[in-house]
Amino acid sequence: MGPLKGIKVIEIGGIGPGPFAGMLLADMGAEVVVVERKAMPGLKLPDCSRRGKKSIVLNLKSHEGVETLLKMVDQADILFEGFRPGVMEKLGLGPEVCLQRNPKIIYGRMTGWGQTGPLAHAAGHDINYISLSGALYAVGRKSEKPSPPLNLVGDYGGGSMFLVMGILAALHERTQSGKGQVIDAAMTEGSANLMAMFNSLHAMGMWKNERGANLLDTGAHFYDTYETKDKKYVSIGSIEPQFYALLIEKAELDSSTFGGQNDQSKWPDLKDKLTEVFKSKTRDEWCEIMEGTDVCFAPVLDFMEAQRHPHMVAREAYIDVEGMTQPAPAPRFSRTPSEVSQGAPAPGQDQDDVLRDWGVTV
Repeated sequence: MGPLKGIKVIEIGGIGPGPFAGMLLADMGAEVVVVERKAMPGLKLPDCSRRGKKSIVLNLKSHEGVETLLKMVDQADILFEGFRPGVMEKLGLGPEVCLQRNPKIIYGRMTGWGQTGPLAHAAGHDINYISLSGALYAVGRKSEKPSPPLNLVGDYGGGSMFLVMGILAALHERTQSGKGQVIDAAMTEGSANLMAMFNSLHAMGMWKNERGANLLDTGAHFYDTYETKDKKYVSIGSIEPQFYALLIEKAELDSSTFGGQNDQSKWPDLKDKLTEVFKSKTRDEWCEIMEGTDVCFAPVLDFMEAQRHPHMVAREAYIDVEGMTQPAPAPRFSRTPSEVSQGAPAPGQDQDDVLRDWGVTV
């Protein structure tokens, strides 16, 4: 099942955003084979980014390992890797070699800084990449230092998602040209693209270049999180006037005090007042009043609570795979639904089956 059924993918084993990209492709039905450095028989870590994949072990520093991988390249639709620029070339597995062997292969490359530029060969992590793109600067509260949004914006949003988008676009273009190509996915550029809206707002004079002073960065009292009586939190996003009016009604606010929604000079004072209002009831009490209405409200759940929320349960947004609860594949397809065929394989567990099925002799 899945819209990518029949597509063969070679994932050069790595960490973080690479395996996540492979998970997305596997969820959508592609046959994803992870090439790992060493076998660990029986070791099946509860890592959902490995789900639905097959695993083999090749020593890519040996002639035999490289030749085996190149025989797989002959049949593959996609190969992707996440090493620093030049590493695959040194192994004799760079895109020029692979495209010469298989002119139809899509060769995906994901790095933080990109394949070229002054920083291309420097080490880095998500926090550094989103620093360079301007994304990190914008995240945080007024008069406080920037706050890293986990590693969601660089690694996964700016990295994995843009790599997968590029691969799928190249796969589509191949149906017309019959040719493969190389995808250079840089997390700096992916996260810069995620900031497009804020470039636009700044150009229109609607965004101050400071944290906690704008509509979407906790500057506005009607777009923020608030602590409740039981030390939990709720989120409010009552941007549109009709939704803001409903917030005033549901929270029993003084309409004369809370009028002038977009008067930024009033935002700090109104935020202080709204802080005290939300502390007057528990999170569950606020859910009874506001959840499911057009206030634009939600309780702030931890990821374990999220698994039990009635909406997420009704949508079957989480699944159990080999005893581990994890997010279900997304997005959803009407005719070719994605699925998780198996849990995480132990490194090297599919060696014989994969080489036989791919017709590769060692």
